[in-house]
Amino acid sequence: MTKKTVFNFIKTPCGQAKYIELEANKTLIGKFRLLWFTLIASIRDWNIKE
Repeated sequence: MTKKTVFNFIKTPCGQAKYIELEANKTLIGKFRLLWFTLIASIRDWNIKE
């Protein structure tokens, strides 16, 4: 499996699993939740080293 670019910003394994789960929801609300999650998770994981 190739590493997604967004995983450079979402670094924790639980966050990456949640991203994959939210990515499967293709509704409008699902896309908004994915965007919101990506924004918040990126801010929270800002200081975590890879």
